[in-house]
Amino acid sequence: MPTALLDLVLPPRCAGCDASGALVCARCTAELHGEPARRMPTPVPPGLPDCWSATGYTGAARRTIIAYKERGRTALAPSLAGALALTIATAVGDRPVVLVPVPSARSAVRRRGHDPVARLAELAAGCLRAAGWPVTVAGVLSQRRRVADQAGLSSLQRAANLSMAFRVATGRNGSAVRSWSGMGPVVLVDDIITTGATLAEAARALGEAGVTVPFAVTVAATRRKREVPPRYGG
Repeated sequence: MPTALLDLVLPPRCAGCDASGALVCARCTAELHGEPARRMPTPVPPGLPDCWSATGYTGAARRTIIAYKERGRTALAPSLAGALALTIATAVGDRPVVLVPVPSARSAVRRRGHDPVARLAELAAGCLRAAGWPVTVAGVLSQRRRVADQAGLSSLQRAANLSMAFRVATGRNGSAVRSWSGMGPVVLVDDIITTGATLAEAARALGEAGVTVPFAVTVAATRRKREVPPRYGG
């Protein structure tokens, strides 16, 4: 039976700590919401917007994101979107905003049966609208070529893997890009930031279309150490 159906028919267990009684218990919800703050990777890739996240990619946050993305527990989306909405509000403030989700690879969407980041962006926008924020979600980015799995790649390898990988969609959505002026800042949305290569590439593609991207917001941020280039010779 698919995991999403199990969440509906069996007593819920917390994705963060496996306690019974809730999809995400109160303690893990508090950990997931964390303390929204500016968290930049080290080193910072060229063109990366100001990056904010709800919490670090550890503990309950890490387990909940993995359960949502890789184990089919789609019922966890509202909990993750709540953390995302809180972070967007903290980063941007009470003003109109345009959310642009980072696109998933087509193969990943087929495997998962949905686009997890696009879903989180829509739900986060709903949370913000309910609180009175004018929010637009614009799914205008798409992948122009296939990219390799990012797992295990260094920051330099991720940047090379993603170079020129995104584009702004043409047609109806592409036309919408030109109408963003005056609608507030554009905010890139993703679930996790690791090296920042994905968000930097997404910002580059939007910049090529004439759109400035001051912010990027994620649910969690991976804590990284600065990579030291290898030394050659004596």
